[in-house]
Amino acid sequence: MQDWRYQQLINSIEYQRQFGKWDVLELPVDQRVNAIHSALLPSGKIMLIAGSGNKEDMFATRALKSLLYDPATGASKVIPVPDDMFCAGQTLLPDGRLLVAGGTARYEKLDGAVTYAGGAMRVKNENPDVGRDIPVGTEFVSPEGKAYRTIRPNVVPPATKVATRTGATVTAAEERVFVEAVQPGPQGITLQPGLQFAITGLDPAAAKDVYGLGEALTLDKQNYQGTEAAYTFDPVAETWSRVDDMDFARWYPTLTPLPNGDVLTLSGLDNIGNVLNGETEHFDPRTNRFVEDKQLTQYFPTYPAVFATEQPNRLFYSGTNSGYGPAEAGRLPGFWDLDTNVLTPVPGLRDPNLLETAGSAWLGPVQDQRMVVVGGGGIGESPLTTARIDEIDLDSPEPAFRPGPMLPDPVRYPNLTTLPDDSMLISHGSRDYRGKGDSDVLDAHLLRPEGGPGGTLVEAADPVVGRNYHGQAVLLPDGRVLTAGSDPLFDDERNTIPGTFEQRLEIYTPPYLFQGGKRPEITSAPDVMRRGTTVSVQTPDAERIQKVRLMRLMSSTHVTAVDQFSVAVEARATGADSLELTLPREIETMQVGNYMLVLVDDRGVPSVGSMVRVP
Repeated sequence: MQDWRYQQLINSIEYQRQFGKWDVLELPVDQRVNAIHSALLPSGKIMLIAGSGNKEDMFATRALKSLLYDPATGASKVIPVPDDMFCAGQTLLPDGRLLVAGGTARYEKLDGAVTYAGGAMRVKNENPDVGRDIPVGTEFVSPEGKAYRTIRPNVVPPATKVATRTGATVTAAEERVFVEAVQPGPQGITLQPGLQFAITGLDPAAAKDVYGLGEALTLDKQNYQGTEAAYTFDPVAETWSRVDDMDFARWYPTLTPLPNGDVLTLSGLDNIGNVLNGETEHFDPRTNRFVEDKQLTQYFPTYPAVFATEQPNRLFYSGTNSGYGPAEAGRLPGFWDLDTNVLTPVPGLRDPNLLETAGSAWLGPVQDQRMVVVGGGGIGESPLTTARIDEIDLDSPEPAFRPGPMLPDPVRYPNLTTLPDDSMLISHGSRDYRGKGDSDVLDAHLLRPEGGPGGTLVEAADPVVGRNYHGQAVLLPDGRVLTAGSDPLFDDERNTIPGTFEQRLEIYTPPYLFQGGKRPEITSAPDVMRRGTTVSVQTPDAERIQKVRLMRLMSSTHVTAVDQFSVAVEARATGADSLELTLPREIETMQVGNYMLVLVDDRGVPSVGSMVRVP
């Protein structure tokens, strides 16, 4: 009876007008994927990427998948992916393609499960005339006769030769590769670093030039290893295409879009399983190439939340991240000056040691430069979690975090989604690492920007599906929010039953879509809008439009959505059925990219978004 009364309550129009509504979607069995990444495409469809979906058997058989879901019709289509994009980085490019870079080259092996000793081998090439291929299975032999083999191909470039007055100086080229012992067990361990290893099968002349220098080769835990591969998805042809490889392998990287349309590629685990030591790359969508920026060497934990700001060449690192890295490095939030490579920390954040698996996003339109940090937990499997919502005004003369409202429960893995009425949906997460102890948080809130630091927190309807690690949320063109994924460690409170990946989707309909009457409508709008211009938009609701927003098409993974923001646009009615929009001039405000144009009426009800490209 109590459940019946509850269902009657949450399905009443009075309740939905105040709190909204959640709907669970179960796709056909052959259309279900372990969603790890989500992105809204200019076609209005959602790309859900699984890759191997954190399933090592899928990785071994190369059963790698993505799902294209159309929220307007409910149709879906499984599209194989050409590489394991599990735990890659992603963002939309200015031409509408989805860029996915990095992913899984090798699954981790935990302590006690490592059969063959392994580690890094530094391969040297002293020949300035030719490079050297290092194919899979290349064998390195230590002075005492222990043999190790490579598990992935690599190439060592020629050595560098610089002419001098007395001849030339040659500096050996070097590449690091991961090797495993040929013999299993302790007999494969080599602890002494710096030993010189000979490569089997080389002729004597080549063996003088090409050799290995071993690091510690042990039976200790071996981390996930990243890949250099990068791909784009064409939303029109609905096909994947390979682009230029990155210079560095990356697993858990962040792809931050820059105002000019380039993409900054940060952090991740490399081909050995170590966190990259600050190596940063630019992706140019005009040439489809990655180029290392050797001047940018800031160290970040994996999946760092780094955002472009309204100040040219100044990024903001909120401190939130979703994974690997030591406690004492790269954890402080601050401004990163791309001209000087200096990161200036900002003070005031509560629970600064609880930033892993926290969420961060803009509060209100990007012109306000208000950012919040929500929830978060301790490093690794720490049980510590926080309920804080702290805000920082990046335009303040002395930027510092200020305490905002507290969530009713501490939470890690919260999904933050910016809505067209300027509120933010905060949903899902768990109190403990990967939902341990049956700790999923089945509630949601709307954070409204008015009301002081951190805005005002109000209740929203409770979701039905729990989501923790590998959960995502994406704003849909019709103003609803799609949530996907969740990868609990266990399925029971006592942590005895292995977890099941959540394949159901759930869509939140905010209160603004239950206000009754007709929602505003865009009958005609340009599909290209240029900064600093004035454009006309046709709507029968011109005289009651209160806000106009450009909502950047977003992507989401691991509580990280650095390409999500809205732009406020000045508007005035020029008739009963026409609006004149004056677009921002600054590229740092109205960045190159793809947006949804949304009109919001005097009741706070948004129109369906109209797809717009800013060239």
